[in-house]
Amino acid sequence: MSTREIALEAKESSRACACTSLHVRNAALQTMADTLRAFAPDIIGQNERDMDAARKAGTVEPLLDRLLLNESRIEGMAQGLEDLAALPDPLGIIQHEGELDSGVRMQRISVPLGVVAMVYEARPNVTADAAGICVKTGNACILRGGSLAFYSNTFLARILHDAAVSAGMPKGCIRAIETTDRSVTDELLHMRGIIDVLIPRGGAGLIRHCVENATVPVIETGVGNCHVYVHAPADLAMARDIVMNGKCQRPGVCNAIESLLVDAAIADRALGAILPALAERGVTIHGDEESCAIAVGLGIPAVLATEDDWATEYLDLDISVKCVDGLDQAVDHIARYGTGHSEAIITSDQAAAEEFLSRVDAAAVYWNASTRFTDGGQFGLGAEIGISTQKLHARGPFALEALTSYKYVLRGTGQVRA
Repeated sequence: MSTREIALEAKESSRACACTSLHVRNAALQTMADTLRAFAPDIIGQNERDMDAARKAGTVEPLLDRLLLNESRIEGMAQGLEDLAALPDPLGIIQHEGELDSGVRMQRISVPLGVVAMVYEARPNVTADAAGICVKTGNACILRGGSLAFYSNTFLARILHDAAVSAGMPKGCIRAIETTDRSVTDELLHMRGIIDVLIPRGGAGLIRHCVENATVPVIETGVGNCHVYVHAPADLAMARDIVMNGKCQRPGVCNAIESLLVDAAIADRALGAILPALAERGVTIHGDEESCAIAVGLGIPAVLATEDDWATEYLDLDISVKCVDGLDQAVDHIARYGTGHSEAIITSDQAAAEEFLSRVDAAAVYWNASTRFTDGGQFGLGAEIGISTQKLHARGPFALEALTSYKYVLRGTGQVRA
């Protein structure tokens, strides 16, 4: 099938998807979860083809980590689908109701968006997450994964589609674009009237290309240049643990921290606690003059940061480090270089913390906690479809609610307008 034929089939399917019952949608999710478990060896086999090709192409380790599927991750995908099935129905919710002066009864009711297109890179788990969320919300989905995960995505989309259809969902409800031709993305971007919303999920280049070139509505998932600010009255052991978790647990994800800001008044003590732990994990320090001097004094190599470093989402074992003169300078630095994703302050000063939480403009702001919690599953949303850094329609981790709209339903007894 051509890309347009897939999109037209999805459009037709979306009308039937919107009329499915919660029972059918939940049964489809459970069948999809069971299918992932049953086909786990085959999924891993297809993923190994992608992994082998990626290694031969010299793909960096964090991207390989994103690409990898194993039994544990497949089980996590299956559990994510079951978690979605356990959530309340996002459709048919009466958001508002009343009676007009004319006597016509009016309700505003949640409904699906229609056709959701996902354009994403080397994360095959997104295939299951997106398919599941679209099934739960009564949307049809078109999945355009990156070439690195071609075999994984293609196989996953096929078995998930067949599982959903066997449980009562309409044919065409889940479709993957089975080509690595990059021009297909541009086709999707211009299918206004067929695709109701497009969601790009990946690097800055992909997101920017979609936002700047699409004629269909786009929900912009964001680059994560996330900061941790260690304020003067901070518990330094806590600060160290949060920085290590944010930087090293999974450095290739968008909610990992990329920048560390430390009050100059406690820089020697704070960096003395944090930098050795980072160095032990192989993290490269890109610091200003003061933090570089402290690192060298600790026997830790450091690179003098450039202007670009402050704005870089490394997605790797690198971190920019800057000493700041208090909360105002930290907030100003984040305003200049942050991407509106997730920002954190470590402090025992409640007033300073509340000021930071109020003044920092980001989708998620934290006090004494890791930015790694910015995740749909962690927020109780079920398997997320993305993390948005824009402000209209969806912000932060988004899932079911963001893939619904509403319509007004009016019931009269013959009224006409005077």
